[in-house]
Amino acid sequence: MHATPEPQTQQSQTPPRDLPPPPRPDEGSAAVWRHDLSASITVFLIAVPLSLGIALATGAPLQSGLIAAAVGGIVVGLMGGAPLQVSGAATSLVVVTAELVHRYGWRTTCAITVLAGLAQLALGTLRVARAALAVSPAIVHGMLAGIGAAIALAQLHVVLGANPDSSALTNLAALPQQLSSPHPGALLIAAVTVAVLVGWPRLPGRACRALRAVPAPLAAIAAATAVGVPIVVPRVDLPAWHAVALPGLPHGPVLGIAAAVLTVTLVASMESLLSAVAIDKLRSGRGEPGDAVPARLNRELLGQGTSNVLSGLLGGLPVAGGAIRGSANVAAGARTRRATTLHGVWVLLCAGLLAGLLEHIPLAALAALVMVVGMKMVSFAHIKHVQRHREFPVYAATLGAVLLLGVLEGVMTGIAVAVFLSLRRLTHTRITVTEEAGVHQVHVRGQLTFLAVPRLTRALAEVPDEASAVITLDGSFMDHAAYESLQHWCDGHRTRGGWATLTGRSGTPITVPSSTHACRPWTPWRNHHCTKPGSAAGAAGQLVGGLSAFQRNTAPLVRDELARLAREGQRPTQLFLTCADSRLVTSMITSSGPGDLFTVRNVGNLMPPPGAEASCDSVGAAIEYAVEVLKVGSITVCGHSGCGAMQALLSGAGHEPGAQTPLARWLRHGRPSLARLERIGRPGRGEVALADRPVADDLERLCLVNVVQQLDHLMAHACVARRVAEGSLQLHGMYFHVAEAQAYVLDAASGTFAAVRPEVLDTV
Repeated sequence: MHATPEPQTQQSQTPPRDLPPPPRPDEGSAAVWRHDLSASITVFLIAVPLSLGIALATGAPLQSGLIAAAVGGIVVGLMGGAPLQVSGAATSLVVVTAELVHRYGWRTTCAITVLAGLAQLALGTLRVARAALAVSPAIVHGMLAGIGAAIALAQLHVVLGANPDSSALTNLAALPQQLSSPHPGALLIAAVTVAVLVGWPRLPGRACRALRAVPAPLAAIAAATAVGVPIVVPRVDLPAWHAVALPGLPHGPVLGIAAAVLTVTLVASMESLLSAVAIDKLRSGRGEPGDAVPARLNRELLGQGTSNVLSGLLGGLPVAGGAIRGSANVAAGARTRRATTLHGVWVLLCAGLLAGLLEHIPLAALAALVMVVGMKMVSFAHIKHVQRHREFPVYAATLGAVLLLGVLEGVMTGIAVAVFLSLRRLTHTRITVTEEAGVHQVHVRGQLTFLAVPRLTRALAEVPDEASAVITLDGSFMDHAAYESLQHWCDGHRTRGGWATLTGRSGTPITVPSSTHACRPWTPWRNHHCTKPGSAAGAAGQLVGGLSAFQRNTAPLVRDELARLAREGQRPTQLFLTCADSRLVTSMITSSGPGDLFTVRNVGNLMPPPGAEASCDSVGAAIEYAVEVLKVGSITVCGHSGCGAMQALLSGAGHEPGAQTPLARWLRHGRPSLARLERIGRPGRGEVALADRPVADDLERLCLVNVVQQLDHLMAHACVARRVAEGSLQLHGMYFHVAEAQAYVLDAASGTFAAVRPEVLDTV
């Protein structure tokens, strides 16, 4: 199979491997302790009402939500691979758990939670956590939106003063009757809860800054509880700790129990892993020490599995990592996993010491809180995102199936629709042939597979012999059968006197993969057996083989551009002065092509000052021609690591006074660089440096100094000095580390060479 990507215009570069890892915070410092303690209290104040609301929504004992929050906070906090993620009762499992409680009872639901935890432990041991992230985002967002809609619909019945059903369709059908006769007290309490939830973060003025520090869920529940004091409505009823129902042996059909375990495992694992990735992004955005350390997803899965086993054994709800609590933890300034663990400790103490206070909370307030959370799970930003990527049918199918059939059935439906759309896109190909100014344009829209080969062959047959043809591939995939057919026609058309080229969707020529030569711009050229016609031919044979590969693969693609340059003449924008070292490929390093660079290469990338010796006129002539005739806008002097000329200068070999060989005479032009190195060896004399790491040794230091020295020599040329003074010419220094494939650019003001990063455009 062959891909047909757009041509690359810039080569990414590999960062140095010897950079130190990001510093980790001092976990024992008082400042870190303060941050973690403050964050743990904030998350605790969010987790308590949310956990009670989730337990209410599932129909489980209310205390089970607090058990899940305590176990998730302490166990996952200590064992998980995402230190700042906060785990507890899973919002995404509300619909699933409610169905399990309704169908099998609470004790069997606890047993299913234990089995799901064991399944998570097995998956974490097998190290398959990354595979869960391969699920289409449209399916994940559709699943969460369906769950959120079902949660909001069910809790709306509680807000209206009734009891919800486990089926979303039944709840929807019963909604008109409930709206006609709501419970006034419950409706008032819910309205206060929603109003405070929405308006609390928007409190105006500096005077309300302290109030805004209180979590909105806590403020909403407190306000609703105060309003509901004189109103007779159902309230939280926490059983004593000894009354917790331990899990019993599952009762029910084996396939039904297995499907339930699979659903809980799948949904809890997916929510936890996706939340861990989201929390990672929030952490990295803070810029704090240690925040760049990525989450260990397999360890996180092991922690989630352990917490589900323990939560199920203690009579708690299924546990999963949640973006709501995790993002609040990061925003509150948490630094280490200590904040997550402490939050679980506070939940445990609250459940044991403040049970009487919690029992004043009206159930309508908790229902309104969970209803708002469910509504937020239907994200319009996610809908726009999947629509932009043409995956809205997958999203809609998953959402609808979750509401109508269930979570596991919804995910399977989404996968089926995604596979169907992928196959349709793979087979949906449109091929048109038009003639413009004597050139036949063959436009292929969509993916080019073996199914489209008959249509492709018929379209290519419409191109007359000896005609010029441009084949535009407006897709991202081409399989082997289509490639063979296309290459066979192109070769045959050229032998019949025609001309053919392949372009991408932007019209830029692209390279067709060849079975005999598949070199890429970033691969090393040495020992390319694909261009060696035979071992007996030696170096000359390899050269001829490379020329033959150029004529076969590259010449058809660059012929038009070279013909234009031949007509118009060269108009380079830069003069590039670098070493003759065979390991330096200027076109690869600078992502340049024909006509871009006027290049001068010599031993040691030396630029002798004017009047040094008559034998140096060739370099001076190139400078004068580039500056005065070609009118280049910049000159770059590029040194490199491991330079043999600099090594010879350091060792003193070959350039001593009286040496008469051409190499020795040439190396004498490097003595000013050697003298400069000796001067700056003393502190305070303008030492050159690398911004990202220490200079490795004297050889690398001399290579860097030589670049600076040659820039000074350039300024000794009158034409260069005049153009620089006019502001029409810029001088740049560059250093290329061969082993690291890393380029550095000189900051002339500080004498420091800074590494060029992949995300930063090259300004040289």
